[in-house]
Amino acid sequence: MKIWEEPVEFEWDKGNIEKNWNKHKVSFKEAEQPFVNNEKFIFPDENHSSSENRLALFGITDKGRKLSIVFTIRSGKVRIIMARDMSKKERRDYEKLKENSKIQK
Repeated sequence: MKIWEEPVEFEWDKGNIEKNWNKHKVSFKEAEQPFVNNEKFIFPDENHSSSENRLALFGITDKGRKLSIVFTIRSGKVRIIMARDMSKKERRDYEKLKENSKIQK
């Protein structure tokens, strides 16, 4: 499934930039990195999609930080709603996804 055209464009709400930094210590530039790095997995975020179609991404930053990101697509741009370190369960799920994707190649 193709979610966006390359290159990826981002649209940020100033409040979300500050909220993500204050709560999770993830800068907006760091949150953008997993979208262009390899070994990312994107799937529907059905639990939080009542008012708009939201997606979740598990991926890594340039420095190897594993992030869980919730985002939506608005006017062809990625709008990040939340970015934080993966939980222990999410890290396990991410590693399983990576392993399964290697098996399928």
